[in-house]
Amino acid sequence: MPDHKESVRGERAVPYRLTVLGTGYLGATHAACMAELGFEVLGLDVDHSKIERLRRGELPIHEPGLEELLQRNLESGRLRFTTSFEEAAHFGDVHFICVGTPQIKDGYAADVSYLDSVVESLAPHLDRECLVVGKSTVPVGTAQRLADKLVRLSPAGQRVELAWNPEFLREGFAVQDTLRPDRIVLGVASERAEKILRDVYGPLGEVPIVVTDYPTAELVKTAANAFLATKISFINAMAELCETAGADVRQLSQSLSFDERIGGKYLNAGLGFGGGCLPKDIRAFMARADELGAGQALGFLREVDAINLRRRTRAGDLARELLGGSFDGRRVTVLGAAFKPNSDDIRDSPALDVAAAIARQGAKVTIYDPAALDNARVAHPELDYAGSALEAARDAHVVLLLTEWQEFVSLDPEELGAVVAARNLVDGRNALDAEVWRCAGWHYRALGRP
Repeated sequence: MPDHKESVRGERAVPYRLTVLGTGYLGATHAACMAELGFEVLGLDVDHSKIERLRRGELPIHEPGLEELLQRNLESGRLRFTTSFEEAAHFGDVHFICVGTPQIKDGYAADVSYLDSVVESLAPHLDRECLVVGKSTVPVGTAQRLADKLVRLSPAGQRVELAWNPEFLREGFAVQDTLRPDRIVLGVASERAEKILRDVYGPLGEVPIVVTDYPTAELVKTAANAFLATKISFINAMAELCETAGADVRQLSQSLSFDERIGGKYLNAGLGFGGGCLPKDIRAFMARADELGAGQALGFLREVDAINLRRRTRAGDLARELLGGSFDGRRVTVLGAAFKPNSDDIRDSPALDVAAAIARQGAKVTIYDPAALDNARVAHPELDYAGSALEAARDAHVVLLLTEWQEFVSLDPEELGAVVAARNLVDGRNALDAEVWRCAGWHYRALGRP
């Protein structure tokens, strides 16, 4: 291994050809970044239209810096795309599985059917030594099951090995997190698998590497997300208390952040977390713990989830209070549709959740987002959409800032005030200077602040 001619980038031989199976958010990023490091990469997806777009250098997602990497490596010839598992099997020495594991429709558990489908489609074509590497977030125990399935279904049998290499990407910073990671975790069953992955990630330079077993590697990502979700919900629980006590959660958070044991990251009170990772991952974590008979250990995550969802309700309550207790016949502007800035991802978006809830209470809701409008229109056709913040705010009786895009943080309160029907504002992300907006005549409310 390998049985093909090595490609060379500068003075360094690149001894493996890579495939990336699944070209969604994770897969498209991983494929382009590995090609940028000098590898020959073949991306695979069963969605023919997505593959055609990628071949043209068009991204199906919004991610800063990624489209340039995609186009550059397509032009260099290091990156190609296919819909054929047979082609991928014959091409690759190392196969990265990057498909999603969404929450099942009727419960909290993770749906790992996409993983099984990839393994079942790839394995029958694996007739030589290779390494299959899972990067998806999975319930602990999944890796060993898939390792056994690979050996059982592959013509090469024991010469096909599995490793687990969880991803730690932040949407909006995915290229940076791939090319300059803060750590790499390798869940391996042999020294051979460890060596291959050290070679693959060698071009990244000096990065802390943790070599461990399958279960620990699987738990790292879910444990990290559970910790972050807990920290976010903790400060949002403090925001609930601050509202009843007349305290300021921003000053409370600032005071806590000086304690090096706590730190300030993920300690910003507001509308809470959303997206395709934290909500479904903590729920899947709880579900798997229940299956293993250790449900009590993660019981606290139920309250973490509940606190997070309560913040969405409270944001709507603040807006209704500013309108005298009713949304009926009122025009409401929502700034933000993506679950976070620098992304077009609307999965479990707190902003859209609040917007839809307000519309159900009788308001005419207009949304603006710099990147996520197309996705939002598909998910919520009952809402109205605008092409700019000022257009969305025209004749509005209340404005809610629910995704902290820099474009919104930089808004001029006088310019916005000139187009609204009433200067009422809910800052759902605690992103604005309250004094500046109040001095401009706005009735300013925020989560966890007087």
